[in-house]
Formats: sequence, structure tokens, C-alpha cells
Amino acid sequence: MSDTAPTFANFFALFELPVAFDIDNNKLSERLRQLQSQFHPDKLSALDKASSEQNSAVINHAYDILLHPDSRANYLLELSGQELNTDHSIADLDFLDDAMDMRMALDDAEANTDLLRIEQLKVTADDRIATQSQRFIQAYDHHDWPMAMDATQKLKFLVKLKKDMDTAVDNSQRQPDDDDLYL
Repeated sequence: MSDTAPTFANFFALFELPVAFDIDNNKLSERLRQLQSQFHPDKLSALDKASSEQNSAVINHAYDILLHPDSRANYLLELSGQELNTDHSIADLDFLDDAMDMRMALDDAEANTDLLRIEQLKVTADDRIATQSQRFIQAYDHHDWPMAMDATQKLKFLVKLKKDMDTAVDNSQRQPDDDDLYL
């Protein structure tokens, strides 16, 4: 790989990872730092700075895709020629009921600034994400595309819910700014 032309054949190749759902997040982060250092605009000539900015954008986008299980699953589907149809909603009513219960519990915990409850919900969300991740791996390995797509949709839902939980924790721990005192 030269300093001006990274391999963008696919994001896994860029990060020197196998094309698989289970990846080493430490290696992913380490490779990100290497790539950022390698393509930093300060290390390149003026002519290469524009392409460096483009490369940096692609590198950061690829990292974000591979970091999160929902986007990684979706990317694997794309590489396999399977497009996830987001027009179809999740038909699993048990999953939707469970997710709605978690959403309402999060709303209640956030309203009451109940950090312990939010942390408990995060553990539950992590368990659900792990379950759907395993479903995806099994389906992907057996080319069961409908099941892989279903697991990916559920992962998208659960990862969003988990991000909302992280935001709730951050918001509850945020100290009011001086500007907030003058409202």
C-alpha cells in the first residue's frame, strides 16, 4: 500500500481485517490510528492535500461502518449483493413489544434521572444486540439472507436504542453551563 493510494476495495481490506462479522475492535482502532497518521495532510505535499482529505473522510466513514454491529452487518449484506430493504418494517411483534417496553423504561428512567435503571437497560440492550449478532452470523454463514436481513434490522433498532441510553446517561451527568443559569 502506497502513502497516497490506500486500498478501498472494501472497508475490511482497508483495515486489514477478514471479511467477517466478528472483528477485533482493538485492531480496528489501531489500524485507524495508522491510517490517520499515514494520510495526515501535514505529511503530504500541497498537491496531495485534497486527496488526503478525501482519503481521511473515507477512512473515518469505513471505521464508523465497521465499528458498529448494525452497520457492519448491513455492509456485509451489501458485499454479498443483498440490499437491506428498509421499507419493510419489523414484523416480529414479540421483538417490537420488548423493544417498546425498553423504550418506555428508558423514558421513565431518564425523566427520573435513574442512572442505575438506565445502566440495567444498557445491559439488557447489550444482551439483545449479542443475540441478534449471533443470529446474523449464523444466517450470513448459511446464506440465509431473509434471516440475516431480519437480524440486521433488529440490530439497527437495538443499536439506536443503546445510543439513546448512552445519551440519557451523558445528559443526566452533564453539569449546567453558566449560560443555562441566565435563561
